[in-house]
Amino acid sequence: MIHKTNRVHLVEQVAIQMEDLIVSGIWRVDEKIPPEIELMREFDVSRNTLREAIRALVHAGLLESKQGSGTIVRSANALSATLKRYIKKSALLDTLDVRLALEQQAAQLAATYRNETDLATLEQCIEACRQAVRKKDRKKFIEMDTRFHQTIVQASDNQLLIDLYEPLLENISESIEALINLNTPLKYEEELHLDLFAAIQNKDKKAASVYVEEYIGALKKDVSEMMEE
Repeated sequence: MIHKTNRVHLVEQVAIQMEDLIVSGIWRVDEKIPPEIELMREFDVSRNTLREAIRALVHAGLLESKQGSGTIVRSANALSATLKRYIKKSALLDTLDVRLALEQQAAQLAATYRNETDLATLEQCIEACRQAVRKKDRKKFIEMDTRFHQTIVQASDNQLLIDLYEPLLENISESIEALINLNTPLKYEEELHLDLFAAIQNKDKKAASVYVEEYIGALKKDVSEMMEE
């Protein structure tokens, strides 16, 4: 039973009631929670208050919000949610280690062997990412950012490297999505990789290598710090 709140600490009160609904099993794991309009009416709160409460539970790992998919219950136990987040972040570190090894080498080779078609494709990916940001289309942004990295690997002109990277694409795409979710709000301009594109365009192997090392290193630092929270 949902009780209407008073006006003191509304966000906290709504979050507590929502957590009770999850723990009690009224809102089941892997199922969507009711629509915003319905919850605003039931809790007698504004949209902003409701969204802040939902964000709090997303941060706690009990809920997960995905654009176009609504908000889903991910765990009915705060401790379980914490452990799941830790495991997920640990797997992210492993993925980032693999990305560093493959993408740093690919960037150096791409800076040597890239052709005009490769550069045009990279530019198209960057522009598509910009458009996705303007439209707030995260799915498209992730798709085009993944394609950007894939294009660099293909531009390496090293078939073995391409073959090693290809099976990892789905995992890499998922890691990009996870990193975006962990780093909300995302600084999209930093994710457009303009300096990396410039290094490859200018055939600057050292700059390309340094960019990938620093970029992946910064992501690993962010994930490690989040694991300690």
